Amino acid sequence: MGYEYIKALHLISVISWMIGLLYLPRLYVYHADTDIGSVRAETFKVMERRLLRAIMNPAMILTFGFGIWLLVLNPYLVFEGWMHVKIFCVLLMAACHGKFAQMRRLLENNEKPLSSKKYRVWNEVPTGLMVIIVIMAVAKPI
Repeated sequence: MGYEYIKALHLISVISWMIGLLYLPRLYVYHADTDIGSVRAETFKVMERRLLRAIMNPAMILTFGFGIWLLVLNPYLVFEGWMHVKIFCVLLMAACHGKFAQMRRLLENNEKPLSSKKYRVWNEVPTGLMVIIVIMAVAKPI
């Protein structure tokens, strides 16, 4: 498969992953404001589980897979400063994904560890990381 096609598949998987990273904590905001055991809370549990398992997890795996494949095809990129920053931010994004999965498990068990305001703050973390990653990949300032 040509480099450009792998790059396109990488971008498609990144977009899919980002959709989930931006939407899942927004669901948590609404979930945190519902009564435990209500029909609405149970609906949020289903939505959160399906989003994480059916979209976000596969998209993250594909993002890493295609990204590593691109680095194998162009190993000189690992010596670029902008790539170091990008990889670091992608790892932070994966940590954020893990934190969101942990939050989902707590909500699934009817625990509300955070207020809706704190979920709103978490909702902004992937956006900030995405901005840095895109600037590094496109502008290559370092």
